[in-house]
Amino acid sequence: MVIDVLRATTTISWALKNGADSIQVFADLELLKESANKWHADERLLLGERGGKKIEGFDLGNSPLSVTNEVVNGKRLFMSTTNGTKSLQKVQHVKHLFAMGLPNRRAVAEKIISLKAENILILGSGWEGSYSLEDSLAAGALASYLETNCDFEVKIINDELQAALALWNFWKNDILKCLKTATHGKRLTSIGDYEEDFKCCSELDCLDIVPAQVERGVIRAS
Repeated sequence: MVIDVLRATTTISWALKNGADSIQVFADLELLKESANKWHADERLLLGERGGKKIEGFDLGNSPLSVTNEVVNGKRLFMSTTNGTKSLQKVQHVKHLFAMGLPNRRAVAEKIISLKAENILILGSGWEGSYSLEDSLAAGALASYLETNCDFEVKIINDELQAALALWNFWKNDILKCLKTATHGKRLTSIGDYEEDFKCCSELDCLDIVPAQVERGVIRAS
């Protein structure tokens, strides 16, 4: 389970909801371009972000508002972001790999429950290797849902997730404020008007999409 609330896994979820065929994730930009060039131009889109900003020469940045049906329907999205796509690549060897934001928290949780997995690893993407408040918030939101809705015992085995659960219980009634309080939220605010992105990323349980890896690095709706 990979989480990048601001904004990669939220954008992935909305892109699939809006009809994207698939998303292929990359850490390396040159590999992304090489892979994308094998596809017809009208069948692909390049999504790139570094430091919160769209990469020059790419079709889109990393905003969930940009991946509308009119733009992404039926297309393969080749995506590289500062944090989220790197995290997805790091764990692409696992049997079941999902991408989660707050909008699809319930959908992903229900998928996990249906699998009856013995162990679940939740990876918050953070910011360039550092802790992020918003990803821990979402991890806590997932843990809370599982504890409440599983018909089997859920054991939280480390302090990091216990802290995330406490964080969720503290902020769950004002998610938007939490995202804006986070360091990355402040970073985005300092470089542009991301108010609508914040609102989109803070919506809870409004999507029924479960982004799942179907082959190494390729994510589709399941």
